[in-house]
Amino acid sequence: MADWPHDPDGEEGSEGMRKYGQAVIAKKVDEHEDFPLDVSAFVDEHGDDPIRLNHERVVSLAEIFDNVDSDEIEDIQTMHQRVGETMRENGYWEYDTETEGPGTEA
Repeated sequence: MADWPHDPDGEEGSEGMRKYGQAVIAKKVDEHEDFPLDVSAFVDEHGDDPIRLNHERVVSLAEIFDNVDSDEIEDIQTMHQRVGETMRENGYWEYDTETEGPGTEA
């Protein structure tokens, strides 16, 4: 296990594996006060923080944001869109809409 600045499963992390990926990232911003979000400053502040992707995999916030192609993000909805796109494109997204979810039952 990596030497994280805080427990990946503590209150600052997945809250005992109850929150994953974007939910953990979203906890790090205040949608009313932090936007527009300076991506570089956000990564400087939280880049080493662990982001639990599933029950086995934890990566740093910086690793995810390495592929976010924005200097500034206007609002929380845009943040979710950009981070979600990045996570899906780079193998950090654990949910497959093609095989999981409504309408995929056999």
